[in-house]
Amino acid sequence: MKKRVLIALLTSLSFTACTSVGMSTQQSYVKPTQAKMNRFSPIMKKVALSTREDARYKKMDIKPQDKEWFKMLMYRLWDRQITKTQFVTQGLSRYPKKHYEFSFIANGFQRF
Repeated sequence: MKKRVLIALLTSLSFTACTSVGMSTQQSYVKPTQAKMNRFSPIMKKVALSTREDARYKKMDIKPQDKEWFKMLMYRLWDRQITKTQFVTQGLSRYPKKHYEFSFIANGFQRF
């Protein structure tokens, strides 16, 4: 009897998980606190400066309206709210010819 209840419970939970994952396409992010921004900013600067050391890296001309988006994208990567793959994918959605640059930046956050 206990075995049947357990199987029924696990089955119902698996259906719930599949449904919620399939329906949710919008991911919510935790906004940065001032303390976290204070820790993030010097690392972001180190990553930015490291781009000068790579001959293959081409400067990304981020549009003025995308500057905050880009900063928050880097923050979410640094804060582990998104993966490296998600960072690159989201970056390429706006700047499709900059795969190397987004990958370089993502790797930079792993170094510092």
